[in-house]
Amino acid sequence: MTFVSFTLNGRRQEVPEGTTILDAARAAGLFIPTFCSDERLEPFASCFICVVEIAGRGTLAPACSTVVQEGMDVLSESERVLAARRFCLELLLSDHVGDCRGPCTMACPAEVDIPGFLAALAGGDNTAAVEIIRRTMPFPGVLGRVCTRPCERNCRRSKVEAPVAICQLHRFAADAAPDAPLPVCAPASGRRVAVVGAGPAGLSAAWYLQLLGHDCTIFDEHEQAGGMLRYGIPAYRLPPQVMVHEAAQVERLGAHFRFGVRVGRDIAFEDLQHDYDAVFFGLGAQRAKPLKIAGEELDGVRAGVDFLKTVARGEKVAVGSRVLVVGGGNTAVDAARVARRLGASSVTLLYRRSRREMPAWEEEVRAAEDEGVTLAELEAPLRLERNEDGSMEVTCIAMRLSEPDASGRSRPEPMPGSEHIRKADLVVTALGQEVEPEGLDGMLQRGLLLADPHTGQTVREGVFAGGDCVSDARLAVEAVAAGRRVAYAMDRWLRSGRAEDDASHGYDHQMDDETASAATAGIAQQGRAVMPEIPLQKRCGGFTEVETGFSPKSAQEEAARCLKCACSAASDCRLREYAALFGARQERFSGAHRSYEHDASHAEVVHDRHKCIQCGLCVRLAERAGTPVLGFAGRGFNARVMPALERPLADVAAGADLELLAAACPVGALVSVTKNDFEPAT
Repeated sequence: MTFVSFTLNGRRQEVPEGTTILDAARAAGLFIPTFCSDERLEPFASCFICVVEIAGRGTLAPACSTVVQEGMDVLSESERVLAARRFCLELLLSDHVGDCRGPCTMACPAEVDIPGFLAALAGGDNTAAVEIIRRTMPFPGVLGRVCTRPCERNCRRSKVEAPVAICQLHRFAADAAPDAPLPVCAPASGRRVAVVGAGPAGLSAAWYLQLLGHDCTIFDEHEQAGGMLRYGIPAYRLPPQVMVHEAAQVERLGAHFRFGVRVGRDIAFEDLQHDYDAVFFGLGAQRAKPLKIAGEELDGVRAGVDFLKTVARGEKVAVGSRVLVVGGGNTAVDAARVARRLGASSVTLLYRRSRREMPAWEEEVRAAEDEGVTLAELEAPLRLERNEDGSMEVTCIAMRLSEPDASGRSRPEPMPGSEHIRKADLVVTALGQEVEPEGLDGMLQRGLLLADPHTGQTVREGVFAGGDCVSDARLAVEAVAAGRRVAYAMDRWLRSGRAEDDASHGYDHQMDDETASAATAGIAQQGRAVMPEIPLQKRCGGFTEVETGFSPKSAQEEAARCLKCACSAASDCRLREYAALFGARQERFSGAHRSYEHDASHAEVVHDRHKCIQCGLCVRLAERAGTPVLGFAGRGFNARVMPALERPLADVAAGADLELLAAACPVGALVSVTKNDFEPAT
């Protein structure tokens, strides 16, 4: 055998005569990207992504079809090569139509694989659904009841009639498979982590730290785990046993709980730093913000979070017959609904803006009104006074809206001369919460812990934070997401001394709105499942959960409404992988792109022509097998890979091994039906 010598990236190599640069690079352990290359086929050089630079040549050469010559000097990673690859990728991306991950997953702070778990539910596998959810969000029973559902606002099904009931299906999966097996933890690392706060952020961090092999001890000042989820959300929305059950799963993974312990009071922060390899702060924002008006210190004035916490503990609360709740968020609405359940005959929710600006869920506001709560819009309290009979007089003033403030909502301004009196036996204030600063000297700024927004690393070595104490009182799902994100950064810090952000999902391609509309055109309407509820007349007599849950049949049918927007080949798509690797941008080139063309006529393989990059693998493999079911048609920009005479794939595929072609496709233009239906994208 004759060998030739050449230089590859500055290193001398010897390869058999006739070897291509691509094969020589692979033999040397060097990576060169390619779409159209396959060891079963002759070089095709259609994608040009494998280009290399050869000394003395003015143009770049495709590595897959260029044979090594004696004395050749090749660079496979020069700036010129990388720029060319990026350019090619951006051309491909500009004409690539589809979603990598589903728009629902993209909107979910916890990045739950929503199409994956819905496919499992639709197939009747509730346990698999729970397993898929837990990969990025460990508390489906809790968040399936209280999440604000940002995913549903992005659900592509809403272009047909109404979004899939994603949140409520989380709840169904958890309720239907309460004993789903726990994930397996990595081997013990020997590292110990102190988690301060057993709320959503702390529990999430402990869950993933345990899975990564680190031993966790969770400290919390309360009697039970859950933080604001346990003590700030009434039982009619989130029954305590649901929180208890899911917190117990964290303990089953190996975490240790120490309740009734407040850091800064019962244990010094410095002791935690000394006794543990790392510390995670997942403190909730549980201190109520003041009204800043005269009389708020009077008996009969309660902070919303304290009011709800007292009720959650089962302690007796006297509300009288008239209750006034000040605020427009979910805490205010919860306090109003709780007051009705405790016997108040008149409950008024006072909000300084209009209903449209209320941060509370609209459905919760409607439920409160159904239960007898009165909403007083554009009104604010000025001062509170106690009467001799024990009742309170609240001097209020009417408001009007002007230009938007920093929050983007219209700024409320008082209307002179509109003062009036409201009487109440109890006033509940719910203007938001902030972090209790005790024991956190030097780590706070404007009431929040100073921490990197991605890794959670604070100004103190080995101390991390996430959730409400970093981002202010936000959403429970955001706190859970922060706990997971910071847990992975902590794992890298514990193992390497460097906290790094986790960008494992890489590049994400998204359909534009016009194409998304085309993708949903012609889909038959199917009404969204309606969540059953206990009758209205039974609600105010106690704290029984209002929503009773879907039946198995309803859950399967609702899950089947999912349009499977996510690309089932996203986890092994080379276009997505290379786009992330080379920093390619979808928006680099504008102009016309191919239309949405989805062919599901065949029982085994789905053909998504809009994702095709025309690498030709499927065409050449089919020809090699003697079953040319696919071919090139058209010229230039209009060139396409399609079945003969543009017929449906099912009409021309007799005798062809379509599974072979689907397995070879590098971008998900040909996908196995089994994979398309049940294998979740990551």
